[in-house]
Order: sequence, then structure tokens, then C-alpha cells
Amino acid sequence: MAEFVQGMPCWVDAALPDVEAGKRFYGELFGWTFTDRGGDRLPGGRTRGRSADAYSGGRLVAALTPKSDGRMPTVWSVYLATPDAPALARRITESGGQVINAPLSVGPAGAYAVAADPGGAVFGLWQGGERAGFEKHGEPGSYCWTEVYTRDKERVDAFYEGVFGFQGTDLPGIASEDFRMWSPEGAEPGESTAVGGRSVIDDSLPAEMPGHFLVYFCVEDCDDAARRAAELGGRVRTAPYDIPYGRIAELTDDQGAAFAVLAEPAGPGTARDDARAPGEGAEGAEDGEEPEKPWPHDSPGPVRAPDTGPRNGSGEEPAPGA
Repeated sequence: MAEFVQGMPCWVDAALPDVEAGKRFYGELFGWTFTDRGGDRLPGGRTRGRSADAYSGGRLVAALTPKSDGRMPTVWSVYLATPDAPALARRITESGGQVINAPLSVGPAGAYAVAADPGGAVFGLWQGGERAGFEKHGEPGSYCWTEVYTRDKERVDAFYEGVFGFQGTDLPGIASEDFRMWSPEGAEPGESTAVGGRSVIDDSLPAEMPGHFLVYFCVEDCDDAARRAAELGGRVRTAPYDIPYGRIAELTDDQGAAFAVLAEPAGPGTARDDARAPGEGAEGAEDGEEPEKPWPHDSPGPVRAPDTGPRNGSGEEPAPGA
């Protein structure tokens, strides 16, 4: 399968109040190095804040961008690849989604747009030019997975499968709620070709939780990453636990942007047979008793929604290649 076929996640960035603070946090957590860009003049005499491209082992993995408006969410965003952003934007609207920022060229780097699915989850589109997307993914220190959380799985499944041609594989029992993996159009559907997933926001979670995407980064040691994030001023939203594909934890950085980390099993294709669903006790714990945790503090309880919401339509948010 060619890299970055339509619908495949190809870029992630974080919109932050303080890019310099973000560089310190993620530099310490993932070992990223950074190159600044931007700072150009905007209409009206204003100056766009400087963004930072993030590198892992010398390869491009993400970007940290300044929020141009304090009312905008502090959030990690995922961009899905497309060869034709304008055509895909029209299809999104026709299929019940919303185009928040219409496709905008950023010179030879490419073109981007921002959209929302029928459940309100916001995502980006990226039509690559000289910048196809990240140069490293699926390895420690880089992006490895994303999933959309929704309260309306029927409409959302139909939206992504219609707009992007995704083929779904349902995996009941992987967690306490049902879960679907999506493979690109033309690929044999299944775990080996999946590029993202859909989870359900059920009644056990706060009623105000909106639809949203969660971005995962690959790490060598999930527990160490959770502990280190807390030491750096972040939060452990969901304590590390095992799933068949490794060990994961949900975190926020020291400015409130939510993300997850995944440490894959030791060998290719191996799955842990002691995996559990979120909220289940670890092996050896008494019923209703939380096992001892090796990170600095307990998980704060039910996962709270990241501060997701539509970006403004000004076109001033730094694009992946801007």
C-alpha cells in the first residue's frame, strides 16, 4: 500500500498557548528536537506566532503551533491525506459533515482544510506537495494511531466509510464499549491494514463530552512515559493498562492538550494474553481494589474530554506546511 493513501493519517500538530513550553515538555518526554518556522506578518499589521516543527532522530514527526485566539482549544489534531482537498471538502459537506476552514494552499508544501464529522469531531485534511506528511511514524517517538470518539456511531461510521471509502472491522470485546477499525479503500479490511478506529462515548462518561479524535504516540515504555509526563507537569487521565496491541495510557501535557501513548508488545504480531478493558482490575488485585501504581499519582477517574471544538474560520491557524 502506498504511503498516505486517501484517508490515512499523515500529520499531527498541537495548538498550544505557549509553544516554547510545549517544546520543553515534548522535548523531555519524547526526545524531540525542534526547528522554528513562521513569524510572518498577517493582514492588519499583526505577526503570526512562530510554530515549531518536531523531529525524532532527525525525521519530521509533528508540529507545535501557537493559538491565534485564546478561545480556541488546546488540542492535538490529526490530518487525513487526500489527493484533492477541494473535492473531498465538497464530499464532506454533502455527507453531513462541516467544512470549518475551506481548503487553503500553503505554497509548494501543500494545501489543508479543517472539517468536522456529523458527531462534531474535528479533523484536518492535508493535500501534500513538497511536504507529504510526517517522515517517521509507527516507531517510538512518533505518531502511531488515532481514533474518533462519538455518541452517534451509525452516522459517524456511514460518514467516514462514505467520504473516505473506509472498510470497517468490528472488534467487540477489546474494550468496555464497541470498537471499529478502519482500513483504506481498496485494502483488505482487518487489523494489519487498519489506519484508525472509532470508539463510542457511552453513558458512563460526562454528558458534556463532545465527539473528538485522540492521537497516540509510540513509546518504548508506557509506564515510564506516564510517570515522566506527570513529572513534567502533565496529567495521567487514564492510568496505563494492557490491550491486545500493547500497553496504553491517556495523558495531557502541561497546557491541557490530550494525547495517548502506546508501547507495543515485544515481538511483531504478539498480543498480550493478560490484556484488560479500561476500568478492569489488574491481575492479582482484589475485587474493587485498585492495584498499586508505579506513577506519581492516581488516574483522576473518568476520562474528561479534551477541549475540542471547531477552529475559527479565519484561516490564521498555522497549517501543516506553513
